[in-house]
Amino acid sequence: MDVSIIGASGDCGREIVTQLIGIRAMAPTERLQLVGREQGRSARVLQGMCVDLEDAYAEMAPELDVALRPEDIVADVIVMAAGATVQGQVKSRADLSAVNLPVFEQYAKAIAHYGSGHEIVLVVTNPQELAVEVFSRHLGRHRVIGIGAYSDSLRFRREIAVDLGVRRQLVQGFVLGEHGENMLPLWSSIRIQGMDVDELQRAVQRLRRGQAIHDFPANVEREKQVVMEYLRQQQIAEAYESVSHLSPDLRVVIKPFVTHISGAKTISATANVTVELVRTLLDGREVVVSGQVQLDGEFYGIRTPMGVPIVVTPFGWTQVVPLQLWEEEAQLLQRLAKVLRRRIQEDLQHG
Repeated sequence: MDVSIIGASGDCGREIVTQLIGIRAMAPTERLQLVGREQGRSARVLQGMCVDLEDAYAEMAPELDVALRPEDIVADVIVMAAGATVQGQVKSRADLSAVNLPVFEQYAKAIAHYGSGHEIVLVVTNPQELAVEVFSRHLGRHRVIGIGAYSDSLRFRREIAVDLGVRRQLVQGFVLGEHGENMLPLWSSIRIQGMDVDELQRAVQRLRRGQAIHDFPANVEREKQVVMEYLRQQQIAEAYESVSHLSPDLRVVIKPFVTHISGAKTISATANVTVELVRTLLDGREVVVSGQVQLDGEFYGIRTPMGVPIVVTPFGWTQVVPLQLWEEEAQLLQRLAKVLRRRIQEDLQHG
């Protein structure tokens, strides 16, 4: 199978390319296509990247190819990593949507027109839900997956594992909703290998620290303001120290926010999750993950792109995995879905 990385010269795109080659996810007979633009920095950088990668990984690198036009993209798995991030003149989600919407449209239309009709698109660029909406309209919803909820779920499992003093591999759990401040870590989905029902219930109660599910968005906003004050004073260590005392569900939202605002971004973590999903597709395996997909009522009647548990196969995602949410979780998720649906509609209208 062949892979294309749209935005391969960007920070995250470059890291995805390097990790894919470094872990030998692709055979030398497969093609890794680095996609950029004819005008701009990437037209100059990508050829040099190919030479550098061939020098570094001569015996194990797949066939490297450069494409500078959307219509030249040819691959079985396409990673959408091109676009702006929240920095400089792009200060908000609304700004990000306005800048990246034309990029989503350009590549989605080109893949639909020139592609084979079987490509799987993994969305890395934000806002992921807007990207999933656009690509799904052109390619069909079962061929488009955003990796945000997958990454968020792994973070949630890690934070719980840290507090319990166990390995992350022993923790199961999902984060649903938006890849952003409107995500919803599901306490009802937590399972700890080796714990019986009573032990798990006591552990979850301890980890939640008495916080109500319906208060989660307000708690996120409160703690965000706390760390923002540290960040305004350039007190990065103090901001992380403040976050470390929060409950695991709040840390999942606030910690990446601090990392991004500090200037470090979350490039390595994002690339690692993306590469793991690409490798799963290349290996022909089937896996259950949480990912951003275009819903059509399959999960609690929701009809908007958002993160939910899905079955992913080499042919795309095939079904949503049913979960029995707590009543408070279901109510909050539906409320967040309405907010997200309204935002996406506004993004599309303004675009």
